[in-house]
Amino acid sequence: MEEKTKTLTFTAAKAKAMQYCAYQERSQQEVRDKLYAWGLHREEVENVLTELILENFLNEERFAIAYAGGKHRVNKWGRHKIKQGLKLKAVSAPLIRTALNSLDEAEYLQNLQELLDKKATSLPETDPYKRRQKLVNYVLSKGYESDLIFETLNDKDLQ
Repeated sequence: MEEKTKTLTFTAAKAKAMQYCAYQERSQQEVRDKLYAWGLHREEVENVLTELILENFLNEERFAIAYAGGKHRVNKWGRHKIKQGLKLKAVSAPLIRTALNSLDEAEYLQNLQELLDKKATSLPETDPYKRRQKLVNYVLSKGYESDLIFETLNDKDLQ
């Protein structure tokens, strides 16, 4: 049995892409990949992207700021992990900087503190060195900067 791949016309693809972008903020790369998956060719994909940008359905800066804010507030990610996530979405370096700078510093430090407090209460480890190392590794895996981690640990003395 032969499989048929359904390709969309330009106007159908544009309408579908508009719905896709209206649902939530998307990076240009996400939309580009989706358009290729729908069977469009390179020139059509670029034309649809241009139309979406002109009609403000697609805005890379808006996406980067929304992504960084959401990952920080909801998932409690640190700057390193957010930066990696944005790189995977093919966002440019200047926009990554803009998105990271848009994070509220007080909220950022508060989230780090909360993560450390929560992890400290759940750790059964009694050896202070192993305990401290486990705390550090946990928040490092969340993408926080090591200097902030050690500063927070020393201030709070969570060992």
